[in-house]
Amino acid sequence: MKNVLIVTSSAQSERSVSNRLADDYEARLRAAHPGIKIVRRDVGADPIPHLTAETVDGIRAVAATDAEKAAQALSDRLVAELQTADLIVIASAMYNFGMSSTLKAWFDHVLRAGITFRYTEAGPEGLLKGKKAVVIESRGGLYSEGAAAPLDGQEPHLRTLLSFMGIDDVQWVRAEKLGFGPEAAQASIGAATAQLRALAGGEAALAA
Repeated sequence: MKNVLIVTSSAQSERSVSNRLADDYEARLRAAHPGIKIVRRDVGADPIPHLTAETVDGIRAVAATDAEKAAQALSDRLVAELQTADLIVIASAMYNFGMSSTLKAWFDHVLRAGITFRYTEAGPEGLLKGKKAVVIESRGGLYSEGAAAPLDGQEPHLRTLLSFMGIDDVQWVRAEKLGFGPEAAQASIGAATAQLRALAGGEAALAA
């Protein structure tokens, strides 16, 4: 049985384009691949706590206090979801040129030295090799090309974090120009939907 983890991160709930695209993709995956197990984690509606001085050692050192132990237990659950998944779907709305702080908090809890990556004499090595990912991005402007491309702090950051854990087989689905008027937004959402539906039914989604 194949396992899928879907992480959504928008604060706009059902009004979110990235959430709606993730919903449609999930439905298509279920229809195309009967028997798959899908875990959905909505860090926009149910945020992961940001690390603080009271909790950070639960992630990066030895947990000693109750707060550190609670942070480590949460991190362990999130890492287990990630390790179990064959396919990771991340729906990321652009907030101020980057990912949402809630999605960043999720990454802060799953990037664990010695667990999802390790340092070696040759440099860092990701420990989650062999997984596939689909990243759904929603943006008000056009950042994949053109004059605004240097302002894109979302996709390069996501690429770095995923690659650092060894997840390099990534399909990027972009719904851009959402702030350029209804026609441009609808065309972009339609193209992203079509791309996701093709992925859901093809080998790229759940190849052995």
